Amino acid sequence: MAARVLRAGGAALASGFLRRASPGSLLPGLRKLTSSDNRPREDSWLKSLFVRKVDPRKDAHSNLLAKKETSSLYKLQFHNVKPECLEAYNKICQEVLPRIHEDKHYPCTLVGTWNTWYGEQDQAVHLWRYEGGYPALTEVMNKLRENQEFSEFRKARSNMLLSRKNQLLLEFSFWNEPIPRSGPNIYELRSYQLRPGTMIEWGNYWARAIRFRQDGNEAVGGFFSQIGQLYMVHHLWAYKDLQTREDIRNAAWHKHGWEELVYYTVPLIQEMESRIMIPQKTSPLQ
Repeated sequence: MAARVLRAGGAALASGFLRRASPGSLLPGLRKLTSSDNRPREDSWLKSLFVRKVDPRKDAHSNLLAKKETSSLYKLQFHNVKPECLEAYNKICQEVLPRIHEDKHYPCTLVGTWNTWYGEQDQAVHLWRYEGGYPALTEVMNKLRENQEFSEFRKARSNMLLSRKNQLLLEFSFWNEPIPRSGPNIYELRSYQLRPGTMIEWGNYWARAIRFRQDGNEAVGGFFSQIGQLYMVHHLWAYKDLQTREDIRNAAWHKHGWEELVYYTVPLIQEMESRIMIPQKTSPLQ
């Protein structure tokens, strides 16, 4: 009887203590373990087990991922051409675009110009680089407005197009610099629409993944969007032909670590698209 009274009294005392005590006072040691000087404290230690902690970002992802040694800006253009006008469109592009590329008064370079072979049909793709970033882009645009030949080119081109769009891009710091190459080659432009907020993760994984894709010199350039459709990533590859593309891509799966990086990057993607492209005759990338 006395033992039962003591047990009941002890339980009541403990119950009262629990009602009066705050959650933090019960587990001070554990609270110290689940917080740090550079993280805001969680409301409770239990909540910290289920809430995903994200490190605060001190800078824009463009500054974290882009090349520091250059200030180049890229423009990627997609032109959907009327089928009956594709030959004439290619002809005027081959006449006018190289002149802008070669004119030293324009701080821009034509990186490559292609027609889509597999993917959207009757499409032209142009990639420009502006040495000096946004000021260079503005300078080129202002000078082209005064260029009578280019004005006539744009007028003739507008009658040949169904639609067009462009994006302004930066290049990933860990990717190859897109430089002219001899051909013949086919090019693959793989475009990824990422989930918002995942660009840093993508960059972290691909900084390691790119080393698996260097054996055949197929990596041309990697870019991410700044203006236009956001959270877009573009990887540009060169192959001798479609069979070589297949062989190189299959070989990557036999390299230890590649499958793990693919596993972690796939959930970051909302949509993806592949274009196989043929370079135009005047393209620096052949």
